[in-house]
Amino acid sequence: MIKVCNLFNELPDASGAEVFEPLAGQEGVLIERIVSQGQRSPENGWYDQPNHEWVMLLEGAARLAFEDGSEVELAPGDALDIPAHTRHRVSWTVPDKPTVWLAVHYPAVDG
Repeated sequence: MIKVCNLFNELPDASGAEVFEPLAGQEGVLIERIVSQGQRSPENGWYDQPNHEWVMLLEGAARLAFEDGSEVELAPGDALDIPAHTRHRVSWTVPDKPTVWLAVHYPAVDG
């Protein structure tokens, strides 16, 4: 049976730590909901992932920093595709309400 999922219902409490919830996936693809509330990565806590990551901010606000010194501010509806091994980190999320992300991790395929 097909089940309807609303990404805004039953948000977990993320006031103490980010919450990562797998929604679907197979064969190297992972779709997940991430809920943040005031979290940020440590100053030296770079993500360096072997897969590409497409991420959309659904609710709240956030800022991502990249190793090259650039930063991207995200508002609801903003999305970006982060290539595999692009070192990045969350530098800020809004502290007083949940920030809800939809992330899709997919394989980096050699051409």
